Amino acid sequence: MDDSKKISFRQKNATLCPVCRNEFFREEMFTGGGRLIVEKLTDELRRVYKESKKFGKIYPLVYLLNVCPNCLFTAYPKDFSEVTDAEISKLQEMRPVRMNAVNKFFGELDFKADRNLMLGAASYMLAVDCYNVRRKNVAPTFKKAVSSLRGAWLFSDLANEYPDLPYKKMSLFFYKKAHEYYLQVIELLQNGNEPADAAGNMGPDADKNWGYEGILYVMAVLTLKFGSREKDVDKKIEHFNTCKKYLSRLFGAGKSSKATPSDLLDKTRDLYDKINESLAQWEAEKNS
Repeated sequence: MDDSKKISFRQKNATLCPVCRNEFFREEMFTGGGRLIVEKLTDELRRVYKESKKFGKIYPLVYLLNVCPNCLFTAYPKDFSEVTDAEISKLQEMRPVRMNAVNKFFGELDFKADRNLMLGAASYMLAVDCYNVRRKNVAPTFKKAVSSLRGAWLFSDLANEYPDLPYKKMSLFFYKKAHEYYLQVIELLQNGNEPADAAGNMGPDADKNWGYEGILYVMAVLTLKFGSREKDVDKKIEHFNTCKKYLSRLFGAGKSSKATPSDLLDKTRDLYDKINESLAQWEAEKNS
């Protein structure tokens, strides 16, 4: 097939799985050639692309993770080979759990095949599972946070394609996990219990690294959308007040720094107003 019409290619050098010693050839996405046509940036900082007549719908996120087709060990490329003996032992032990999870939600999947939306969503589900047993040097909490959010996005896309399958519930599950992990990430970045430099590209999408400001913003967005589902009103108010504190810090720093993108500042202002509205409503309900 003419390369100008292809979406991806295989690396020439094999990647060795440190867990089961299987070799496979990592798939990479071609860039350029009109493959990606930017449509918009969502309030969750997800980049949405238009469908191309020549290439169809492309999801850059599906290519980011290394997944061993044999044992389903999954990690971002920079963490894939740096696995300790203790981690290998746990990951080998968990192989049946990974296999069962994939079969339960997707049926038969072959990670030797070219990546598609289903393989992409499965890869993030596997990443969250695998980073549960990784040491703090690779910033596993951050990797679980961003992987949960990306997984939520892709499961949401799957739900649109297959409305009769339980992917909407899966998307909501991963949004909730992302919210929990992002709250933990803020704490870890402040106390230094996981190295910020090991987080790499802080995303949340693949096209741009929004850095620490992006983490604060995403945490606030997720709190607004999913923290509001908390049944305990006092906890809900506490979460939202914490968000306000971080957003005001982000907004204050942004106004004094030319490095903070204006579109992030605009989104932060809107978010701050929505959080204030929710807080006023809940305080009124409590006092009525």
